[in-house]
Amino acid sequence: MRITGGNYKNRKLSTPEGTDVRPTSDRMRQSLFNMLHHAKWSHDFSFENAYVLDLFCGSGALGLEALSHGSAHCTFIDTDTSPIKQNASFIDSEHYAIQKSNATAVRLNDAFDLIFMDPPYRKNLITPALENLRKHNALKDGALIIIESEKEFKSDFDGFETCDHRPQGQSALHILRYNSAV
Repeated sequence: MRITGGNYKNRKLSTPEGTDVRPTSDRMRQSLFNMLHHAKWSHDFSFENAYVLDLFCGSGALGLEALSHGSAHCTFIDTDTSPIKQNASFIDSEHYAIQKSNATAVRLNDAFDLIFMDPPYRKNLITPALENLRKHNALKDGALIIIESEKEFKSDFDGFETCDHRPQGQSALHILRYNSAV
């Protein structure tokens, strides 16, 4: 596994082991970041100065990719932080924070422009994690939320506009936009 674009392109990443671990493939990340740069729904998003949250981060590949594309800061959340600590060691620590926590109950002090959620499949963690983000005001108005789920997962989220849905192999990407007025 490697970073697929930006300043750190081709940097190798180590992956955690375990049955719940499925790092986002290089191909899916490349497709996702192309969408973030070029899709119609991303016209008002810019990596420059963006604050990113990588929930259920595992190896941290999504957040590290965002930093490689020019994001200002990324907060990584997982119950096992050793993989992201190893993978982020080449980046200046002022650009990231790592928090060992349950993503459905984490307390956050910042609001984010871009949120990645790649929870273990079939554990019903997506809705509680989104509710927790709203509860702690961790979403900027217009924030993009990228969720990777099992292909059969159905997204119907109150207060979030569905911008795109992309099945890919056994997975699916759900791209949402937060609207505080809803």
